[in-house]
Order: sequence, then structure tokens, then C-alpha cells
Amino acid sequence: MRPALLDPLFSPLDTLPGIGPKTGELYARLLGRETVEDCRVVDLVFHIPHSLIDRRRQPGIAYAPDGSIVTITGRVDRHQPAPGGRSNAPYRVFLHDKTGELALTFFRVRGNWLEKALPIDETVIVSGKVDWFNGRASMVHPDYMVRAAESENMPLVEPVYGLTAGLTSRPLRKSIEAAVARVPDLPEWLDEALLRQQGFKSAKESFQRLHEPRDETDVDAQAPARRRIAYDEFLAGQLSLSLVRQRLRKVAGTPIHPTGQLSGPVIAALPFSLTKSQSAAVDEILADMSGADRMLRLLQGDVGSGKTAVALMAMLAAVESGGQAVLMAPTEILARQHHATLSRMAAPAGITIDILTGRTKGKERDAILERIASGDTQMVIGTHALFQDAVIYRRLVLAVVDEQHRFGVHQRLRLTAKGISPHMLVMTATPIPRTLVLAAFGDMDVSKLTEKPAGRKPIQTVTIPNERTEEIVERLDAALRQGKKAYWICPLVEESEETDAMSADERYQSLARRFGKDVGLVHGRMAGPDKDAVMLAFKNGEIRLLVATTVVEVGVDVPDATIMVIEHAERFGLAQLHQLRGRVGRGDEASTCILLYKSPLSEAGRARLSVLRESEDGFLIAEEDLKLRGEGELLGTRQSGTPGFLIASLESHADLLEMARKDAAYVIDRDPELTSERGQALRTLLYLFRRDEAIRFLRAG
Repeated sequence: MRPALLDPLFSPLDTLPGIGPKTGELYARLLGRETVEDCRVVDLVFHIPHSLIDRRRQPGIAYAPDGSIVTITGRVDRHQPAPGGRSNAPYRVFLHDKTGELALTFFRVRGNWLEKALPIDETVIVSGKVDWFNGRASMVHPDYMVRAAESENMPLVEPVYGLTAGLTSRPLRKSIEAAVARVPDLPEWLDEALLRQQGFKSAKESFQRLHEPRDETDVDAQAPARRRIAYDEFLAGQLSLSLVRQRLRKVAGTPIHPTGQLSGPVIAALPFSLTKSQSAAVDEILADMSGADRMLRLLQGDVGSGKTAVALMAMLAAVESGGQAVLMAPTEILARQHHATLSRMAAPAGITIDILTGRTKGKERDAILERIASGDTQMVIGTHALFQDAVIYRRLVLAVVDEQHRFGVHQRLRLTAKGISPHMLVMTATPIPRTLVLAAFGDMDVSKLTEKPAGRKPIQTVTIPNERTEEIVERLDAALRQGKKAYWICPLVEESEETDAMSADERYQSLARRFGKDVGLVHGRMAGPDKDAVMLAFKNGEIRLLVATTVVEVGVDVPDATIMVIEHAERFGLAQLHQLRGRVGRGDEASTCILLYKSPLSEAGRARLSVLRESEDGFLIAEEDLKLRGEGELLGTRQSGTPGFLIASLESHADLLEMARKDAAYVIDRDPELTSERGQALRTLLYLFRRDEAIRFLRAG
């Protein structure tokens, strides 16, 4: 159903000249694809230059600044081959202009190609970096050499693209030129007033200008051509989210009218009072669920802000209304932790909560499935197993999804595809900057928990260079003898030849020699049951020092752990460091987070650690992380379903995202099926940015 005019852009990448089986592998790696068969011509159109080389400077040989890129027109005087024809010795060609002499220097010269390229007495144009030594100018391996009569073959302004090992700039530029030549005249999907206000050219002209920069301003993030395509990308994203939201809302929710019969006893038995933001979030959730439309809400809460209690109130309301509620966690260990916590909290209401994971087998699984189907089970905690085809609910009215950055648009639709239309609450303990919330969760309403429960003490955060590691081990020894518990986080699982960072395996062996059986090791490559066993031993106090990778980043709850050591802290992002730090400070004892770093720190590394040392506000930290690192890393890898933008940048184009959100809402409100002339053009936009899923929702009605 893709418009035919886009066919040239969605042709296989190897239909471009110069891309064969071998080079195709390099292009696939450059574009982040498995094979060249996964690549399309449009992928190169979206591979825009990050800078440019300006070859317009033609000062004459004598006036060429040392170390600068210049273009020289001169007459070839003589060739000076390498002595004895040795390939590793320099081969020099001398030329002159009216200001002086220039030596062109080449290494590993074979054959007579230089004599053909630079004949004596020929006027040639060469371009490259000039170096001065002892008053003599030289240019090693010029970037371009053409005869004066062929001057049009040398670009004076040259875009610079990201490369990958084995792929050089010249063939890549030729391939990109061929790809951009296939951009058709696209229908205009933007409003005329917006085009005038922003000074935008057409999409085709903007793509061409992006790849044919004339000066530095053309490769800047604020260049009109870049802003135009960035706006298009944001608009495609916001439109697809709006269409998803519209589709999900078409399936009516089940109005929930809580009685307080279950939540009352639970609240009365809690050992703490709900914070103001917890109470506000509960009110927003209950108001959403009381209407005919399905709730689609994101609950953001900093580490330790009490999201679980809010989720329980929503789940109790669902049960009070005669329905079932599920809570899905991303891992087995988190599911079991939630099950233990919620079972304890819900006990005063007399509710039995089942747990269903991939490891629930045989008769136990059959019995749970039967209770779910009959409605005897009112609350279920589990992993993705909760939504497998074999699981049939009697009356599921609420789905709570915990810690799922990866629970994206497609998964939000899976429930609807099964014919189930529960209200949906997605929780995250990773504070997300507002712009990223709009980009990733624009189809959802948002509640924020901004306070920590009473009694939580601040975590003291200190930065210490790696050279003082032994000092930290000594302090740890004293703390463990006092009965304390500690985490020691490493960036790698095993030793690597590519980096000198200490691995979790090495650190575990080192600390085990010192502390014996008090030390445990956990990392992502371990089998689930083994990992759970170590975590349980740490929780129960059989192990007092846990060496780990970032597998403990999210959700692990050991309230009496009070020390967090993060080795090579400069290798982690701010949000990740904040999450790791949040594993301590969960009880009523004072806690410490020690950030060990390798000297010397880069400016960015120093800024990152400084922000963490000075603040425990996860939302502020997330905003700083966005500034320092960009959206690509903030929520994990680009493959995780989070927005990895091709052209747009949340740091540089936040104003455009806000405009695109309003524009998408305006369009969907007036043309929900995208059938108008502009609507048809917008369908082309969605296909261009590979938002085909949104079009399928439209066709499905």
C-alpha cells in the first residue's frame, strides 16, 4: 500500500551503483542493519553529513597556513621517486605557483600512475592539508588531484559523513549522491502558514541541501533544511502515536467505580502515609478509569518514590469493581519481588495474588490458568507470560506494566489484538525528560511522583579516583564486620582485550580472596535460577557483598543495603548511575554511594559525576543527561523501541517537537482517517519515515 512514488527510495540498497555483495556488508554495518538485504536506498538519504571540508581557500603556496586545508593550482616541475624503488620510502612530486614551491608526498607507490596523474609541465589543481617544515611546504597524499581543464571534478565544499571500518568517504559520497537523486517530488504535507513562518523549503529541496552544504551553517542542527526534515520526523512520530491512541480508545474501556471496601483496610494498615504526589497520582488514575475511554497513563516516579503503592491502589479499585488486574514486570526476579511486596501490602484486604512466569510449569501452571479463567484469581503478577495465548482472563480491566521502556507502541496494541481492552498503567523508575516523554509516550497521559516517602535519608555521594580502590576495600572490610551490606558494580562481565576496565568476574575473584563466602556474583549472562539464588542469598544476609553488572539497576529491593560502589563510573550514563545509586538508601539507615573513576576525567565525565554528586533529583538528572549525552542512550539501546531519531535531535529541536504534537492533534481531530488531500500527503510522510504500523491501524478501522 506504500505510494508508488516512494518505490525508488525503498528499492534495495544494492540497486545503487558501486554497492555489491562485499561493500554491501560495510553499508549494512554503517546503517546499523544485519545484512544489506535489510537496507533501502532511503537509509542513505537519512545518513546526513556531520560536518564539511571547505576547499575554497586558495591562498597560494607561500601563504598557505600550516595545518590548514587549501587548494593549490600549480605547474608540475619534477618527480622524485623513492630511492631504489622502495615502496616504504616517500615518492615526491614538486610543483610551483607564482608564490613558491610545494612537495606532494606519497607512500607505497606502485606502478606509474603518478606519472600519468601528474605529468611534468601540466597545470594541476591539488587539495589537502599543508604542512610546513624548515621553510618548505608539503602536502602528504592530497585528497584531490585533477588537471586544470577538469576543475569541475573537484568539489570545493565537501560534506563529511560518518564512516565504518573498510568504507572510505569517496565511494560513500557517490552512493549518497545516487540515493538523493532518487528523492521524488513529494506532496506537501505541511501547512502553508508553517512553511512561511519557519522558512522551510520543500522536503525534496531540504534533503538536497542537507547533502550539498555550502558552508558551516548548512550542517548546523539549526539549519533550515535540517529543521524542516526534523519537523517532518517529529510529525510522523506524533501522528503515529495519535493514531495508536485513537485506535486504542476506539475499544471502550470498562468503567471502574471503586467502593473503598478493599483499599480502606490496606491504607489503614500501611506503615506510612501516602505522599501528596502519590495521592494525586491515585486520584488521576481513578478518574481516568471511571470513564468510558480506556486509561493510557504513564506513571513516572524517581527511585523509591512509591510507585508500587500507587499501582496497588489502582489494582484494588479494579477488583472492587468486580474485575481482574495484572502487573507485568520485565524479569522473573522483579515479578517475584512484586509478588512478595504486594501480597504483604494487600493481606489486610484478604486478597490472594497469583504469580505466573515462564518458569511456572506443570500442574501449578494449569491450576493458576484455571483460576484466572474462572475469575477466582483477582490479581496476577508475572512476566510476558501473562499475555500468552494460553492465558484467558474472565474480566481483565487493568494492566500495570512495570519498568518497560521496551513496552512500546506495538506491545500496547497486543492486548487490543487479543480482544482485551483493559485500562493500562505503565510505570517507570527512570525519570524521563519531558521532550522524551512526548516522543516515546505521546499517546499516554502522565502522572509524576516527585517526593520520597517520609523517613528516607539522603544518600551521600562521593567521587574517588581508581588509584584509591584499596582504601575503599579497607573501609568496606570495616563496614561488613559491622553487619552492613554493599553492592560493587562493574561495567563488564568478563575481562576484555578492548578495554582495561575491571570486569565483574575479576573484581569478584579479587574480593572473594579477601572476604571469602561473604561475596556473591551476579550478571546478565547467568541463568535465571542461578541469578535469583544469589540475589535471594544477598537479601537474606547469607551474602553481604554483591559484585554485579548493571543487572541490578532496576527494581531490586534490599532495604538494608547501605553501600554502593560503582567502578569506572565515568563509563556509565547519568540516568544509569542514578538508578544504580537508588539500590541503596531504601531503608532508614544513612547510605553512601562511591563513584570510582579512572583519571584523568574528560570534561563530559567530570560534568556527569558532578551533577550526580550534587543532586538526588532524578528528573533534574535526566534533563542534564539529555543535554550531556542525547536521547539515543537515555533509555537504553536504540533497538529497544525508544525513539532513536534519524535527523531530529531532542536537545536541538525540542521546540519543533512541541509544534509537531499540536499539529498532529489538530490533524487527527479534523481528519481522523487521513482521507483529505493533506491527509493523503501525511500518509506518504508516515511511509517515508517507516511508520507503516500506523497506516495499518487506519486500514483496520
